[in-house]
Amino acid sequence: MASAKPRVKVPKSAAAGEVITIKTLISHKMESGQRKDKDGNVIPRSIINKFTCEFNGQPVFTCDLEPAISANPFFEFSAKVTESGTFKFTWNDDDGSVYETSADIKVE
Repeated sequence: MASAKPRVKVPKSAAAGEVITIKTLISHKMESGQRKDKDGNVIPRSIINKFTCEFNGQPVFTCDLEPAISANPFFEFSAKVTESGTFKFTWNDDDGSVYETSADIKVE
């Protein structure tokens, strides 16, 4: 699904040891595979099935998604930062597509 668009919101800077809030959203229709089209054919399942967030290569947050998740999945979670670095966000789609983005944070 080429139209999926990931977006993230991470503070640009934080104090050492500060707990920050991270927000993510990906535009995706999240088709469950249980609906039928106007001709009665089953619409194939197409969901984001896994989301991960890493900071400087270390896992921060990960989850598996199921068909009951609504379209355009949104996640909000916290992370404690002790050093400057890069958050890497990855969404895996049923069709094998992988959507990635990253955000840097400076710890002062």
